[in-house]
Amino acid sequence: MTLRNVLGVNEQRDRVIRASEIGRYVYCARAWWLGSVQGLPSTHAREMAAGEAAHTRHGRRVRTFLWLNRLAYVVLLLAAAVGAVWLIGR
Repeated sequence: MTLRNVLGVNEQRDRVIRASEIGRYVYCARAWWLGSVQGLPSTHAREMAAGEAAHTRHGRRVRTFLWLNRLAYVVLLLAAAVGAVWLIGR
């Protein structure tokens, strides 16, 4: 069973296939078909929700790290500027 057999030609061209969906198909084509074509919900909804929450937390931590990293560079530049002014003013 291939995607071409399941979906019509126009539907296939307009459809975005994500890497996770390819992974699900490779792992078990039947499970992919049941979820993507038949629309049956996964029996692992709780685990999937926990995974989504973990990814959300991780994304928040990454954004916080990037913000703090930029802030550290600004503070470093300010410290260098204050140091330069102090050395020149001696």
